[in-house]
Amino acid sequence: MNSERPILQQSAPDAVGSRKGVPLGLAITLGRVVEFLAVAISGLLLIALGIWDFGSTLDTHSRVVLVGAAAYAVLAESMGAYDIDAQFSVRKGWTRVIMAWLLTAVFLVTLGYLLKESDQVSRGWAISWVGLASASLCVARAAGVIGVRRLKTRGTFNERVAIFGTGQQGLRFAQYVQSHDRLTITLVGMFDDRSPERLPPDVAGVPVLGNLSALIEMIREGLVDQVVVALPWAAEQRLQDVVTRLALTPVKVRLAPDLAAFTYARQPVVILGDVPVMTLFDRPISGLSALIKTIEDKLLTTLILAMIWPILALIAIAIKLDSSGPVLFRQPREGFNNSTFNCFKFRSMYHNQLEFKNINQATRDDPRVTRVGRFLRKSSLDELPQLFNVLLGDMSLVGPRPHAPSTRAGGRLFSEVVQSYAARHKVKPGITGWAQVCGWRGETDTEDKLIKRFEHDLYYIDNWSIWLDFYILVRTVGAVLLPKNAF
Repeated sequence: MNSERPILQQSAPDAVGSRKGVPLGLAITLGRVVEFLAVAISGLLLIALGIWDFGSTLDTHSRVVLVGAAAYAVLAESMGAYDIDAQFSVRKGWTRVIMAWLLTAVFLVTLGYLLKESDQVSRGWAISWVGLASASLCVARAAGVIGVRRLKTRGTFNERVAIFGTGQQGLRFAQYVQSHDRLTITLVGMFDDRSPERLPPDVAGVPVLGNLSALIEMIREGLVDQVVVALPWAAEQRLQDVVTRLALTPVKVRLAPDLAAFTYARQPVVILGDVPVMTLFDRPISGLSALIKTIEDKLLTTLILAMIWPILALIAIAIKLDSSGPVLFRQPREGFNNSTFNCFKFRSMYHNQLEFKNINQATRDDPRVTRVGRFLRKSSLDELPQLFNVLLGDMSLVGPRPHAPSTRAGGRLFSEVVQSYAARHKVKPGITGWAQVCGWRGETDTEDKLIKRFEHDLYYIDNWSIWLDFYILVRTVGAVLLPKNAF
């Protein structure tokens, strides 16, 4: 450590930086109270108007209002209506409060049915309460978001944060804070124990105010709420010395991520035992999602085969009558986790023209294609035997199309054109896919076509849902009826 000096450079704190911030949690708690009252008052107001004659059920209606308001409070909390992101976005706020309120209505109807009390509640009043409370919640949330945004702009919720460390780590952290305007942070200064001649006057526009002693002095004067130590993690002894001294002060002390962590700043951190670890990449469509997709594949494939088996039989007969050779063509394709499997197709080329290695993609008016095969390829009916690949577990109904390892685009192997090409093998290949229904099918005679197909495949992997699968299957029907780029 260098000799102690109180202040290297001192800038007078501005009005925001010198004032202790109001916790954002306080505003969120106030929002909880306001929305609870919005639900309760809406119901009680409709009772007080006297539009409906409640008679002896007045107390029952009052109890329903209180139970409903309490149920809404619990459901809104569980649905993230009071998470930070919902405090600054009207759209997210409205979506979550309305969903919570509709679930509350369903809960009350179910409860009334189970308790056999539903006939005691006026249906007209109940429907009016749902409508009025919905409008009240939307108004309350919109006003709350506008208010929170204005207070945030004024720095009302901001914690006064000092950064210890003016190197690359401190610079990256300061830039990260400045580029995220929803963070409730005001950077009051940077501090470092290096010699004065090695320190810049500011880092990313944040003034350098002194060394560790200067920082502790500001803390004692009540000008700092939190300290972020931005030192290289490899400098273990220096980290321990700094943290040991800061531990004696009444402020929150945090450790900034190491430089490598900024590259993966959006990745989630989980606790493994007692150790926090960052998830850099996760297996897509895993856990419950994988089970749902497997059920979808097996169930829909079985239903499709049960309906189209006569078509399969007619196609097989047509192939045998048109040219000699087997009905089915089995070609090695790359599948999940880069494993190779035999992909089934109806044979569409002359038997002596079939290729299993160093495959050349079919082109328009390809002489290798038979008369029946031309129709099958044009209508995509040659792909139907891949339904058996789905039942065997090699493929899914929807996913990136499987390609042969030797397939090329613009004369180069797919893996040479796109360095991260193997990323599309994180999921099972599909009979149809997002790229295909968006028009990126057929011959990849240029590298640009492959890149577009690859981009669409990654979009599907990152945004998978069962509804997206159904949407793609519906669009596939249109793509088959109005084929493009298939020959």
